Amino acid sequence: TRVLRGTKNRSLRMLYHAYELTHAAITPFRTAAKLGVKTLRDPMNPFNSTYGARSTAAAFEMFVLATRRYGKPDFGVDSVLVDGVDTPIVEEKPLILPFGDLLHFRRDSRAADKRNDQPVLIVAPMSGHFATLLRGTVKAMLPEHEVYITDWTDARDVPLSEGRFDLSDYIDYVRQMCAFLYRRHGERPAVLAVCQPGVPVMAATSLMAEDDAPERPAAVTLMGSPIDVTKNPTEPNVLATDRPLSWFEKNVITTVPWPNAGVMRRVYPGFLQLSGFMSMNMDRHVDAHVNHYNDLIKGDGESAAAHREFYDEYLAVMDLTEEYYLETIEVVFQKMLLPKGQMTYRGQRPVRPAAITDVALMTVEGEKDDITGIGQTRAAHGLCENL
Repeated sequence: TRVLRGTKNRSLRMLYHAYELTHAAITPFRTAAKLGVKTLRDPMNPFNSTYGARSTAAAFEMFVLATRRYGKPDFGVDSVLVDGVDTPIVEEKPLILPFGDLLHFRRDSRAADKRNDQPVLIVAPMSGHFATLLRGTVKAMLPEHEVYITDWTDARDVPLSEGRFDLSDYIDYVRQMCAFLYRRHGERPAVLAVCQPGVPVMAATSLMAEDDAPERPAAVTLMGSPIDVTKNPTEPNVLATDRPLSWFEKNVITTVPWPNAGVMRRVYPGFLQLSGFMSMNMDRHVDAHVNHYNDLIKGDGESAAAHREFYDEYLAVMDLTEEYYLETIEVVFQKMLLPKGQMTYRGQRPVRPAAITDVALMTVEGEKDDITGIGQTRAAHGLCENL
């Protein structure tokens, strides 16, 4: 048994290396496919409108899309209307931290300056995808708020010299960013947590309230957050509790290979997360790609562009540190420590949501949310018994 277990662990450690080597090995084929697409669709090619040329070009493009690496997308928020004035948006990083930056969407117009709007911290999920997944949320809030967002860093790009990053570090980052916004704007910020950050945001708010910290949020909004996963468990909730924590450590944690900056850091790799995401709705993804292939043959550029835009975002994933991922599985999904009143910060200080007395709380749930079941987010109100 020890020999088999050791072989399995070595295979897992090699998985990331195999992934990198495979990507490098098929680079010439991907380059050839790109050249094929360009040649077959060239206006000077007399056969470019034939079915054979269109279908072959479509097949080449599908190969390129399936094998290329999807980097971190851009937010691409260039301007918004503020009181009817077209206002340019300038992205700034006023606070840079090892595992994530505070990104500010500065509205560059006199109309925006006159408003003196409240700062809003959007806490993006650290659960695989980049913060750009909340691009629409940012756009919606910019006309009436000073918008900041947590721009998390891919763990494979963080050197080992920067140390660990666990759930308590996440709480520290939220507190540090709230303190920065308070100093910068002179008022308590509003905080919007989308999905997974709900638990660390609740914990950070509880600690700040108990400390009577001046930077404690004026309002907290939780959207689809797994505060109490015992209520209407979803498929991911069940998967997280069906196996012991040791199973996750042995089967999904691997080591970042060279030449990445985070070489030797133990992570839950993005490509494994992506396979999990897609397996939940595999039929839908297969149908989407079949339709995309047919749209390319038909020359339906609008539908093809929409498909590319969606999957450029969906297929861009980041690695998570081992300690953060495993602690989240254990604290949030397996032991459910927050709703039980047993969650601690740094393993010592109790997290007491009852300490929250002057922070407005709003919860939002999605009827068709396949990650967070109905009632899991609303449970936050019951924990804040003195609010």
